[in-house]
Amino acid sequence: MPVHSDRRTFLMTSSTAVAATFASSSLLGGPNDRVSVGLIGCGGRGPNDADNARENTNAAITYCCDPDDERRARAVEHFGVSESHSVRDMRVLLDDPAVDAVIIGTPDHWHSPAAILACEAGKHVYVEKPISHNIREGRLLTEAAERNKVHVQHGTQSRSTQMMIEAVKALREGIIGDVLVAKCWNIQRRGPLDPGENTDPPEGFDYDTWVGPATMIPYRTNRVHNRWTWWYHFGTGDMGNDGVHDIDYCRWGLGVETHPNQVHAPGGKFDVDDDKEFPDTQQVTFQYNGDGSVGSQRLMIYEQRLWSRNYPYNVDSGAEFYGKSGQMFLSRRGKIQVIGDDNKPVPLDIPRQPQDQVAHMKNFMAAIREGAALNAPPLIGHLSTSLCHLGNIATRLGRALNFDPATEKFIGDDEANALVGREYRDHWGRPKGA
Repeated sequence: MPVHSDRRTFLMTSSTAVAATFASSSLLGGPNDRVSVGLIGCGGRGPNDADNARENTNAAITYCCDPDDERRARAVEHFGVSESHSVRDMRVLLDDPAVDAVIIGTPDHWHSPAAILACEAGKHVYVEKPISHNIREGRLLTEAAERNKVHVQHGTQSRSTQMMIEAVKALREGIIGDVLVAKCWNIQRRGPLDPGENTDPPEGFDYDTWVGPATMIPYRTNRVHNRWTWWYHFGTGDMGNDGVHDIDYCRWGLGVETHPNQVHAPGGKFDVDDDKEFPDTQQVTFQYNGDGSVGSQRLMIYEQRLWSRNYPYNVDSGAEFYGKSGQMFLSRRGKIQVIGDDNKPVPLDIPRQPQDQVAHMKNFMAAIREGAALNAPPLIGHLSTSLCHLGNIATRLGRALNFDPATEKFIGDDEANALVGREYRDHWGRPKGA
């Protein structure tokens, strides 16, 4: 299975390949300039992000793109987009030089391909989590953003949440000493995936475009809208869906800025035997070897239970950081607590605040308008999302894995390396109308 970029990898025969002539590394001009945004993916998260951009950052939603006519029509009406800018095919809006940026709220398998095409077209990108469907895609997107000098913001909003920023700063300043181990969790009750059947796609749903760059498989009633998360072909399981948030701020607080060297991930489907391909239970351990010396190693743990509402600190999403002189509990739900070496609470002057999606979108727009530094650039998204892929691969194969951070490949394991990337199809071929 090919894992490297080539002509077929990301639909380079499409018309957006030549649109790189529109690439602009210059700023729009000022903090109040109107940014023209194309929405790609009109289901749940996409319109939510677009509302956020329109209501809080003076952005204009000028295109709605989705292969589902009904979903797209709702978004068109909601955002007041003209019918001529209501499209199934994202290449139309990517070829329009008037579009400054895109919001990508598609299923996971489209995140990196759509973002890469947008980068090649000179558009700035806000891409929902997870940043990629597989490890190789995240690296390609990171390179595409750098090559085209465009801003790509990953939708892990904790990076722009002031409470989280101050908490990580406190960790760096040694509030609990050297942090050697961190643990995070994603614990909630998801319920079973209802049985599905293979049928013809419904009228008004362009399934071919929805499948897009992935290899074609039959339409199945429980494998599309809001259910693709649970299928290897299109999703990344709940580790990539929701756990990526916990993993991201856990990695941030631990202070590791590379891939791990070892992954252990026992787990599986412990709750119910349904159609889901991804596990409902995982206990994933990532070991970072550092330079090999004592004191440079770090350990990170991710716990997932999707059949329970019993979780630490009465919060479904959280992380604990274990330092040599204390412990910090932190949650994107707006909770923080520090215990010192004597097991007594440490006073904190950090305001409690839940995950701030408004600040995250404002940071993206400030990067476009004023050159502000992004809080969640693609490399950060790639490193955090890759942990989800690594954990899922190790659970799927049922064994511990050794990983080379430099080459982004597993060591001596062809079966695991086959899952670093995926096969793609050139589903568009010649540009439409050519």
